[in-house]
Amino acid sequence: MSADETTRSILIVDDEASMIEFLQLLLQDEGFLVTAASSMTEARAQLKDNTFDLVLCDIMMPDGNGLDLLKEIKAADGRASVIMMTAYTSTKSAIEAMRLGAYQYVSKPFDVEELKVVVQKALEKTELVDENVYLRRELEQKYGFSNIIGRSRRMQEIFELIQRVAVTNSTVLLEGESGTGKELIARAIHYASPRSNRRFLSVNCGAMPETLLESELFGHERGAFTGAVRDKKGLFREASGGTLLLDEIGEMDPSMQVKLLRALQEKKVRRIGGHKEEPVDVRIIAATNQNLQEQIQLGTFREDLYYRINVIPIRLPALRERLEDIPILVDHFIKKYSNEMGIEPKRVSVDVMRQLEAYPWPGNVRELENVIERALALCSSDVLTTDDVPTQVLYGKSDRVTSIDLPAEGLDLEEYLESIRRQLMREALDRSRGVQTQAAELLGISFRSFRYYAKKLGLTGDSQSESEVGEDLEVRAAQS
Repeated sequence: MSADETTRSILIVDDEASMIEFLQLLLQDEGFLVTAASSMTEARAQLKDNTFDLVLCDIMMPDGNGLDLLKEIKAADGRASVIMMTAYTSTKSAIEAMRLGAYQYVSKPFDVEELKVVVQKALEKTELVDENVYLRRELEQKYGFSNIIGRSRRMQEIFELIQRVAVTNSTVLLEGESGTGKELIARAIHYASPRSNRRFLSVNCGAMPETLLESELFGHERGAFTGAVRDKKGLFREASGGTLLLDEIGEMDPSMQVKLLRALQEKKVRRIGGHKEEPVDVRIIAATNQNLQEQIQLGTFREDLYYRINVIPIRLPALRERLEDIPILVDHFIKKYSNEMGIEPKRVSVDVMRQLEAYPWPGNVRELENVIERALALCSSDVLTTDDVPTQVLYGKSDRVTSIDLPAEGLDLEEYLESIRRQLMREALDRSRGVQTQAAELLGISFRSFRYYAKKLGLTGDSQSESEVGEDLEVRAAQS
């Protein structure tokens, strides 16, 4: 055992004074902080007032059974490893000790070197538990709601909705442009849910061919195909009890959509090359930057899969739709990257802030973060000026301008204009939270005209407000 483990604390519970003295000398010589208890009562008092990394406990005590103390330790503090000791070797006692969570069961008299190895391994397990707890806390802090920046009304409504959604097991569909923070929202939902102590996994559905994606999601048997040299569990089983994010689901191959739909409906998966279906317990969050309803019309996305994943829809606004959040996002990223670079946070000139608020941000929050990181790396003064900002941001415009080039093969003008009308009407519905009269006002047309085109384009009732989603959450969750 390494002598630098000076912070590790060990409790010895034994009614034999000679055994306590032996173990104290042995473990103190190895650099550990050792405490002793000669009875169950004394041991309970020590455990109440102190935290130990390892407990060495005799089974037969004058005022009780060490297995009862093991149960109490595991119920109160799952991190501490426990080694049970006895002079009366019993297979039944050994099995019971391991069943109750003991790290190891050892018989007296000890082989000193073997005992050292067992103690070292038990402490390594405790250290691993501590590290996992620390990493989980770091993840929860990093991906908690407090790290999703936004004071705009739209973002506040989303915060309220995802907090209500998090406590359910319902499937969530996150829609929004690239860079709007869909994965950050998905992680926030997971870490605010009862599933937070299990795994959060994600897969980009558009980044791999069908066979590879099927293997990634459902797993495969060894020898199922060329290159399958060992069994693979698949993400559905690896995320068991936790959450699985299906990112860019709109790019999934149609034939793979059928297999995914069956897995979601049956809550079972079959590995490639396997002969039996295995039940899975995983919460699904799907994300897309595409318009799935348009894809349904085009025949590239299954309507039945859409309704299966669209239990609770959440649309994330583009950054240009929440300009009031830009100053606090800028401040957040300046603090974040100043800390990483080991420099003092810099101020932002008025001219730069005006340019940042005027730029349309096609890359959304991700693009803004990259711009701030670059500016801090290049800035040589205490203030970020226009010299530190990319030219495309400086000369960008607040209104989006789309460059339209006529394809060499030509185009159907009426169909093209119809698609633009559909896109703008859907965006107006989203901004007005599904209220058609307000959407019509945003587009400068009469309610009657809006209602006519909405029906013609299949947009009636497409956009539902977050408050409406919250109200019928229980009903839709039950239907899923």
